[in-house]
Amino acid sequence: MEDKDKIEIVPKTQEKATSTVLDEAPKAAEAEKKAPKKASKTSLVLSILGGVFAAFGATLFVLPFVLPKEARPELSFPIIPSKTTESKIYSNLTGEELASETEQVAPAYCVQIPNGMDGARPQAGLDEAGVIFEAIAEAGITRFAAIFQDPGTAVIGPIRSLRLYYLQWDTPFDCTIVHAGGADDALAAVKNGGYRDLTENYTYMYRGTAGARRWNNLFTTAAYLSQMNSDRGYGGSNIRGFKRMTPEEALVIRVDETATSKLEITEAADGNTSALAAKVAEASIKFGGLTNFNVKYSYNASTDSYDRKYESGAAHDIYDCPDENLGEKNPENVCTLKVLSPKVVVAISVEEKKSWDNYHEDITTIGSGEAFVFQGGYMLHGTWRKDTVADQIKFYDDSGVEIALAPGQTIVEAVPSYGSVAY
Repeated sequence: MEDKDKIEIVPKTQEKATSTVLDEAPKAAEAEKKAPKKASKTSLVLSILGGVFAAFGATLFVLPFVLPKEARPELSFPIIPSKTTESKIYSNLTGEELASETEQVAPAYCVQIPNGMDGARPQAGLDEAGVIFEAIAEAGITRFAAIFQDPGTAVIGPIRSLRLYYLQWDTPFDCTIVHAGGADDALAAVKNGGYRDLTENYTYMYRGTAGARRWNNLFTTAAYLSQMNSDRGYGGSNIRGFKRMTPEEALVIRVDETATSKLEITEAADGNTSALAAKVAEASIKFGGLTNFNVKYSYNASTDSYDRKYESGAAHDIYDCPDENLGEKNPENVCTLKVLSPKVVVAISVEEKKSWDNYHEDITTIGSGEAFVFQGGYMLHGTWRKDTVADQIKFYDDSGVEIALAPGQTIVEAVPSYGSVAY
């Protein structure tokens, strides 16, 4: 059991996300939906941001996560469209270059990994996940749905239970759902929906020494997952990922260091300036209630990534376990510590409420809401949209253009209305 200190949280009023009846199973992907209509309003963001920066002389700029529509500045940040390079293959999961088409369709695994204070930390192998969704699982405690493709790590975990909303985010990745039991509605959806499924199983998972981890000691390995995939005849995965820039496109994005409150994003190929965005060095994500789960991301220009730390200031350390052939080991005995540092951080506003038991959470995944995309040291404001369980979530700027994410590990933070994003 995780820390069950219940807290009473009264959500603020927010615009209700459009929802549909939950799909019972993943089906063949529907035809791509049209992007939202372009909002042709004049952007005021540069003058607003410039004034604030001039007044305060700081790089940290804070806005409420959910602003009244009439008080929210209209931003318009289209970004460089992703291109196809015939001679190169880019991962549908991460956007990074692959050596072959075989790697493109390698098996994917969606692993439920806890983040509680009851022995879940540090997590193992989380640095190898191409995409991570973080959301509240219960009582303000967050949990990760981490998507791995053909991992090569000695240890992955710990592994905990499944929630329906994590399953719905997982679905477009065509992955094996790796978990230890779960909520009744989630387990029913997995059973009846034709999902590839691996729940607690001591052929392909193992229990490490409990110790300080207590019940958070269920792990798997890359070798076990590969063996399971072969034994069950699951085959490869057809991942429907996010829209991505190619690595080449990401490299030609440059910072205009003469600007005080914006970046100029330029594509060298044709010289066209394609976006103006807020220059942001740090982002703070608050899920509400329990401060142990609020996080900050600091942009590291030398690695072009975001170092993750908790609100206390402590780094989010994880175990890096590069040798996949070590067998059933405790991660603290075979792995080294490193800081979790994703390339892209996306914060999305979600409709969230207590489940029937007034303890666990229900999150609406189908619909739309506000979004903030942090990458390359800047921020793009816009919206997210997911039309069905089978559809991938997409991100649009305020003019309706789909945002192409930089290649590399991406974390999507699902923030309730009583939470906030500051930058």
